Amino acid sequence: MSGLRLRYLGRQEFTPCWEAMRQLTSTRDTLTPDEFWLLEHPSVYTLGLNGDPRHRLDSTATPLIQTDRGGQITWHGPGQLIAYTLIDLHRLNIGIKRLVHGLEQAVITLLSQYGLSAEARPDAPGVYVNGAKIASVGLRVSRGCSYHGVSLNVNPDLSPFDHINPCGYAGLTVTSLARFGVSTTTTALAPALALAIMETLGYPRNALVTHVSTSLPTPLATTVQVTR
Repeated sequence: MSGLRLRYLGRQEFTPCWEAMRQLTSTRDTLTPDEFWLLEHPSVYTLGLNGDPRHRLDSTATPLIQTDRGGQITWHGPGQLIAYTLIDLHRLNIGIKRLVHGLEQAVITLLSQYGLSAEARPDAPGVYVNGAKIASVGLRVSRGCSYHGVSLNVNPDLSPFDHINPCGYAGLTVTSLARFGVSTTTTALAPALALAIMETLGYPRNALVTHVSTSLPTPLATTVQVTR
């Protein structure tokens, strides 16, 4: 195990983060530490590699970006906590299904600390509370390494989801921690989500964190903005 690097990135534009994830994944070797990036994005819709753009129901000022992750369309924006998980799956000795399950279980464990009973669904990846989706999972694996990750609705304006079929499901209700009376922020919740993912995926405690950063890997670093 080569340790784990955490990056608390504040609010970052989607495209530079995506480019940085792809660059790190394409250049990493067997000694490169895994990384978790905790952040939020300005308002943006993203569409999976084989996603159907017709799941965007009408035109809005919010940009739509075609990405290389799996899945259909979703929204990212202020008040939504994202954990991008850049992991050498071979070194961690897990497969993609185990990673998806681990990310879902990490969110379920975290929500239980706030008294919320959440569950995953075998037919629709993500995490649900009372049938409403509170977290989404979308991943890409290249050269045996993952990127993209999981997004958790903490306290966002949920109205952008009204303009799409979330994750390709017409009529799917989307919710947030705030809707259940939990008062917290993406910044406050980020360390707890990172720890839950570490524990669920089996990182040894004596090799959890080798470095903590507040910037993207150079040369693609951009100015970090303060989250809400």
